[in-house]
Amino acid sequence: MTSDAVKLADLANSRPLTEADYRVMPHNEEVEQALLGALLVNNKALEKVSEFLRAEHFYNPVHGRIYDAIAKFIERGQDASPITLKNFFEKDADLSHVGGGQYLSDLASSVISVANVADYGRTIYELHLRRALIAMGEDVVNDAYDHNIDLDASQQIEQTERRLFELATAGEVKGGFVAFRESLTRAIAQAQVAYQREGQVTGVTTGLIDIDKKLGGLQKSDLVILAGRPSMGKTALATNIALSAARAHVEHHAKEGAVVGFFSLEMSAEQLATRILADLSNVASDKIRRGEVRDTDFHKFVEASQTLSSVPLFIDDTPALTISAIRTRARRLQRQHKLGMIVIDYLQLIQGSGRANADNRVQEVSEITRGLKAIAKELDVPVLALSQLSRAVENRDNKRPQLSDLRESGSIEQDADVVMFVYREEYYLEREQPARRPEEGEDKFNQRYADWQKRMEESFKVAECIIAKQRHGPIGTIKLHFEGEFTRFSNLENYRVDPTE
Repeated sequence: MTSDAVKLADLANSRPLTEADYRVMPHNEEVEQALLGALLVNNKALEKVSEFLRAEHFYNPVHGRIYDAIAKFIERGQDASPITLKNFFEKDADLSHVGGGQYLSDLASSVISVANVADYGRTIYELHLRRALIAMGEDVVNDAYDHNIDLDASQQIEQTERRLFELATAGEVKGGFVAFRESLTRAIAQAQVAYQREGQVTGVTTGLIDIDKKLGGLQKSDLVILAGRPSMGKTALATNIALSAARAHVEHHAKEGAVVGFFSLEMSAEQLATRILADLSNVASDKIRRGEVRDTDFHKFVEASQTLSSVPLFIDDTPALTISAIRTRARRLQRQHKLGMIVIDYLQLIQGSGRANADNRVQEVSEITRGLKAIAKELDVPVLALSQLSRAVENRDNKRPQLSDLRESGSIEQDADVVMFVYREEYYLEREQPARRPEEGEDKFNQRYADWQKRMEESFKVAECIIAKQRHGPIGTIKLHFEGEFTRFSNLENYRVDPTE
């Protein structure tokens, strides 16, 4: 028997238990009575609390039933007063111990003012949250003692975090109608912000001028899909965008940047850090990985680390995360660090909930993309999710990707606000170097080789970002400069490199 149990047994044997021996759930019946009395005197006061206060939030169940009855009468357009509700509660056995129908009159007659109705409602809801926290704490303890093979400790932690977040946000008044003049005022304010910025960026900057001009930056609540075939540079571009946004958050005082949460389901945090280090230090990433660095390179590493020390970029490299786990961790990051942007590498590695048929991958991906869009709207941040393309691209002469190349394209294309493709013609041309054909003459071969060489020169270190869908603006192709050794994308106009050098 534990010490606590012994203590309780001793108390029980020595004297009857009193209120001092246990803790009463947080409540305030006087506030509940004051609120109900105010509503009975002035039915219009219900508008101040009806969006967040429910009958189950009252500690006294009788008060919850009275509140529910008042709300129903008012919703039907009827007057909710002690007189109209008297018959409703006249034969109520639960109300009899507090005075029956007379109790309603007592509530109304004791009202001094209805001005504090909203404060009363918030107090009742606050005490309800405290009781819910206590109950949840007991559930967590009991679940931890219960060794359930279908629910491991990490899953229990995620469930607890989800329940905590739901408790924290359930009382927030969200949604509802907004007057058009308010929406118009916000739109004009957004346009003013864009006008005052040199880059005309209204969202989170990508660090790439032409993409920012086309998109206006990555917009809040948007789901942005960045897709491409392997080795096109999807992860490199996403990393560049994430780093640019995080740096801009510090350098421009959060005007164009954002705190970035990067979910790397494919690469480890160390591998991503190596890519970023290569970008900032101008030391090839493969040399860093193999240890082929010079003494002078470490000075560059120190400078890069000093630059990155204050950058709000957070990496989660847990593999096979579910949508619910991503949502839980993103919520936590937003509450702790005011998250402003999410990057996910990549969509097809997200694990489904298991509710969909395991054989139906299309249905599972549909659930995932809907979940990502819901996260973007709920947290009011842009979500940049990478996606693979089908092999159909490789079977065409023109290998530039299109919307139909998206794997499970129906759901991804439908749910995304922006779809971008990364394409590097140089990658394919390198593998298509002309070989002399037996029946081909010297002149014809030389001409084919010259044509190939010209295309190689034109595509040297050039990448294309193809905006194939944009819900709020134009589509088109943007050319970027790509340096594979540093895994770096940059603005093309800043570079004019001679391929013969």
